[in-house]
Amino acid sequence: MFKTAAVGLTALFVAMSPAAYAQDNSAGKQSRLSAAEPESITDLRIEVVKAALQLTPAQEKYWSAVEDAIRTRAKHREARLENLMDRVSDAQDSNPVELILNRNPVDRMHRRADALAQRSADLKKLADAWQPLYETLNPDQKKRLALVRIIAFRAIANRIGGGSGMQSFDYDDEE
Repeated sequence: MFKTAAVGLTALFVAMSPAAYAQDNSAGKQSRLSAAEPESITDLRIEVVKAALQLTPAQEKYWSAVEDAIRTRAKHREARLENLMDRVSDAQDSNPVELILNRNPVDRMHRRADALAQRSADLKKLADAWQPLYETLNPDQKKRLALVRIIAFRAIANRIGGGSGMQSFDYDDEE
C-alpha cells in the first residue's frame, strides 16, 4: 500500500510539473521550456510508470519498445507545441485585422490534419508497444498502472481546467 501511495504521489508531482515549467509569473506570459526540460519531464514520467509497474525480468524485454514509443510521442508533441508557439509569436507581431482578413482556412485544415495524422501514428505505435507488455502484467501491476494514469489525469485536468471537469483535456495526450 505504501509503495502504491508513493508512486501515486510521484505521478501527481510529475504530471503537474509541465504546467509549472511553462509558467512565467514575472512577465505574465507563458515562457518556452528549454530544450532539456521536456526531455527531463519525459524521463521522470517514464521512471514513474516503470517504478509503479515493478517489472519482472521477463517483462523487462518489452519495456524498451514502450519507452521508445513514449519518447517518440513526447518529441513529436514538443515539436507541434513549438510550431504553435512560433505561429502565435508571429501573429502577435502582426496587425489583428490583417490576420483575420488574410486567414486561410484551407491551410489551417491541412495543418490540423497533419497534426492529427502524426498524433494518430504516435498513439498507434504506443498502443502496439504496450500490448505485449500489458498482456504479461499481473492484476496488481495493472491496478498500479491505472492508479498512475488516474492521478496524472486528475492533476493535469485540475491544473488546466480548475477542477471543473476534463472537457478541455485531451485524454490521449498521456502515456
